[in-house]
Amino acid sequence: MKKFLIASCAALLLPTAALADVSAELVVASQHAGFASKAPAIDAVHMHLHHVVNCLVGPMGTGFDATNANPCAKAGNGAIPDASAAQKTKLQAALTAANAGIAATDVAAAQKDAADAGTAIDGAK
Repeated sequence: MKKFLIASCAALLLPTAALADVSAELVVASQHAGFASKAPAIDAVHMHLHHVVNCLVGPMGTGFDATNANPCAKAGNGAIPDASAAQKTKLQAALTAANAGIAATDVAAAQKDAADAGTAIDGAK
């Protein structure tokens, strides 16, 4: 019984990364990249791209924007921190594209960046 209690308590102390669901983070980030690529107005494109960034970097990551939603909040620490080494390069490309879209002022350019981010995310799945 003592060993069971010790093991149970130790499991409670595991970092959130042990409970991460990278698959879920990638699905949600990809969905929001898709929403952004089809959004008719620049504000909507930017909003969904902020969601993509927040899903990719997680709440402790560079570029996380707490003024925007984090639709991946319950899935882990962010897709990039939770990803395998092989996935990280593709996700870094997605992050670069998403940030380019956020910086864009032209709707078509931002939508293209969003589509590029989605392609990179899907390539990391």
